Amino acid sequence: MTETFTYLDHSATTPTDPRVVDAMLPYWTTVFGNASSLHAVGKAAKNAMAQARETIAAVLNCNPAEMIFTSGGTESDNLALRGVAEGMRVRGRGKHIITTAVEHHAVMDVAKELIEDGFEVTFLPVDEYGRVTAQQVVDVLRDDTVLVSIIYANNEVGTINPIAEIGAELKKRRVAFHVDAVQAPGLLPLDVKVLNVDLMSLSAHKFYGPKGIGLLYIRRTIALTPQLIGGGQQAHRRGGTEPVALIVGLAEALRLAETEREETVQRLIPLRDKLIQGLMTTIPEAALTGHPTERLAGHSSFTMQGLNGDSLLLDLNEVGIGASGGSACTTGQQEPSHVLLAMDVDQDRLMGQMRFVLGKHSTSHDIDLLIYHLKALVERHRAMVPDMRV
Repeated sequence: MTETFTYLDHSATTPTDPRVVDAMLPYWTTVFGNASSLHAVGKAAKNAMAQARETIAAVLNCNPAEMIFTSGGTESDNLALRGVAEGMRVRGRGKHIITTAVEHHAVMDVAKELIEDGFEVTFLPVDEYGRVTAQQVVDVLRDDTVLVSIIYANNEVGTINPIAEIGAELKKRRVAFHVDAVQAPGLLPLDVKVLNVDLMSLSAHKFYGPKGIGLLYIRRTIALTPQLIGGGQQAHRRGGTEPVALIVGLAEALRLAETEREETVQRLIPLRDKLIQGLMTTIPEAALTGHPTERLAGHSSFTMQGLNGDSLLLDLNEVGIGASGGSACTTGQQEPSHVLLAMDVDQDRLMGQMRFVLGKHSTSHDIDLLIYHLKALVERHRAMVPDMRV
């Protein structure tokens, strides 16, 4: 990648903050011990991990013991759904799960597998913006509902769900509530008590931390069947030697994200709105997807009528601009996004998905550059489809 490359894909991943790298360095080299070892180096590693828990707990407003370190958001989502579903079934609590039709595949695919394992899953429909309401959730609750899992902010279209409101209704009824909050740190509040959530998934590389480390907050009273067993680490909830350096990195990245959140949001919203307005004014094929205001501060997403989004993205890459078609986990697949399908997007727009997500270092010039190049590329692609109606 050249120094002039314009990166507009911050929902896919973010660069690791140099301050986070500095915090991790000692735990790769000098304080390298296994946190389960009894000697001095092991105890130093254990102490570092304990301090990381304290740092994270201060952001989430939870007990330091109410978290499980994982390999990332996918494992955290998997552990939340499968672990709680199996834990509840073993205790005879029920077999019904509620989620939405626009979840990340780390939730969606596990929910589908749980159906094969004998669970019953309700996939809530969404409105044209990709949102669900608290009343929708309440309307499908059953006596045997053991878990509700709803994404905080959608990774493809940026829409924010009313999590605190949903959580308040579920809290009244004592139904466990999991939230995929992978896109939220540094942009949205994470206080689990204010949000009324029982489980929350995070992934460090989405908020300027290292790849390979994630977190599942889990309220202490929630039943959970471990999915990785072996050494008994993390109170027997997730086996495996803890990656202390990565855990320290996650904690520092989360601390910085929360400390700088208000400043980041205030800077990104005007840039995001400039991108949305400029692109839609300049390119008639473009239609915004997701909620116009209740969306992540740096997130913009569009469909291009009659055009192929992946082809445009490949051409943007050639001029030094990086973006995605939706979820970076599925970009390049020759099938429409399940999120757009659930939002009932017009057929002639389904393959024209594009997502441009700003980050802490994005500038107004980056937006000008994007609009300039994308306009030219759309005109070129449009010429190849002369009968296209706009």
